[in-house]
Amino acid sequence: MKIAWILNAVVMIVLLVALGTGTRSMVLAAAHRLETGESLEGQKKPAPLIASKAEVAYCTDELKTVLRRVLTNCGLIGGGRRGCQPNELRNVAQISDTDFNALFKPLDKRAGIILFDPEKDELDPGAKAMLEKAWADQRGATYFFVVARASTDDTTEKNRMYSHKRANSVLFYLQERFKDPELEQKLGLLWLGEEYAQLDQQFCNWNLSRSVPECAQAQRTKGEDTQMLKELNRSAVISWIDCRL
Repeated sequence: MKIAWILNAVVMIVLLVALGTGTRSMVLAAAHRLETGESLEGQKKPAPLIASKAEVAYCTDELKTVLRRVLTNCGLIGGGRRGCQPNELRNVAQISDTDFNALFKPLDKRAGIILFDPEKDELDPGAKAMLEKAWADQRGATYFFVVARASTDDTTEKNRMYSHKRANSVLFYLQERFKDPELEQKLGLLWLGEEYAQLDQQFCNWNLSRSVPECAQAQRTKGEDTQMLKELNRSAVISWIDCRL
């Protein structure tokens, strides 16, 4: 009888402790809900794993390294002045102009090349249509790059000025057309003049805002080659960048 009484007492104690612990947990949980609007149980549960969006094939480590340098030093990350000119970009990118172009060549299906008349920075109807279509095709990307150039027709200083004005023409048109208050936080302007990363004949296969007759010729004279390269480099390459930076 004595043993049975002791067992009953132990059981009662265990039940009382459990009840007290449960009551205390309930009180704590209720207090937490009142204070934060969240349940403790919800806090304890680990967040479900969500697969991150896969990057496209052109987002190589080398490209992302260059883009981070450009974004940081040309003002898109960290604020401040936005844009880079040729000498700055060469130092920022820390790669040759040939390698710089090679990194961006896989963008041929994503990007477009807006072409300009000699010594001009106005957008023609074809350029405006291309720009509107490209801007609307964001697909969740964060940064839109504008890489403007000039041909070798004039002095280095004037060509730098032409490329700068061409980059600004793209910026001003987007501002006027879309009225996006966050546009400048998305846009990266680079103006290269004739000094850095000139486009070669492979860019004939990209989406051009208008035709370049020499690009379609199977056989070209040296003069036609020169004319073709001049037309390709009086330009601004535009594209959203789908890489996680």
